[in-house]
Formats: sequence, structure tokens, C-alpha cells
Amino acid sequence: MQYMLMFYQPAAEFEQREDASAQAYRASWVAYADAVRQSGISLGGHGLFPPMTGTTLRVRGDKRQVQDGPFADTKEQLGGYFVIDVPDLDAALEWAARAPCATSGGVEVRPVFVATALAAA
Repeated sequence: MQYMLMFYQPAAEFEQREDASAQAYRASWVAYADAVRQSGISLGGHGLFPPMTGTTLRVRGDKRQVQDGPFADTKEQLGGYFVIDVPDLDAALEWAARAPCATSGGVEVRPVFVATALAAA
């Protein structure tokens, strides 16, 4: 079954991506990403630029509403993701627990909706 692991991080962790003194932080993510890829479960994934680089779009009627930055003002923001293919939710949760941000932010684990699943039903 496919799951998306979404990594939520506090703002301070986004800053560590560029901080030369944060080698241990970056090394923990490199090790985690390598482990996911080497396990053969990775279907893809990427880190994301900080939330302030995003743009939120909403359509109301026939008008677009565009807002710079993230939609929600929260303590943690989406920092990256992996889509993995594992046997079940327990296996996905095991991989989520290994993410470096699991102790400082959080990891949302969500099943991937595959449109072909509707055709088989």
C-alpha cells in the first residue's frame, strides 16, 4: 500500500538547512533519506523550500485569490515528503518514527488515493 509521509518542522529547522554549523541536522536527514531509498520502498519525495516561499491560491466564484506564503499560520510547516510503498500502516509508521523531525515537529502518514483503485471496486 502506498503512503505519503509529510514532514512538519518548526521554523528553526528550516533555518538549519542553510546554517553551516548545523551539520548534524543535515546529516540526520541525509541518513534518513538514504535509508528510505536504499530500502526499496521509496516512490519519490523531496524537501521543500521554506513556507514563506509558497503561494496559496483559492478560487471563489470566478475570481482567484492569491496569497503569498502559507495558508495557515502554525508553529510547524510542511518541510518535505516521501511517498513509500509498504505492506501496511504499521510499516509506514515505523518509517515515520525514524524521521529526524518526529521528535521536534511531526510526521503525518496518509494513505495515497490511487484512482485505479476505484475501477477495481
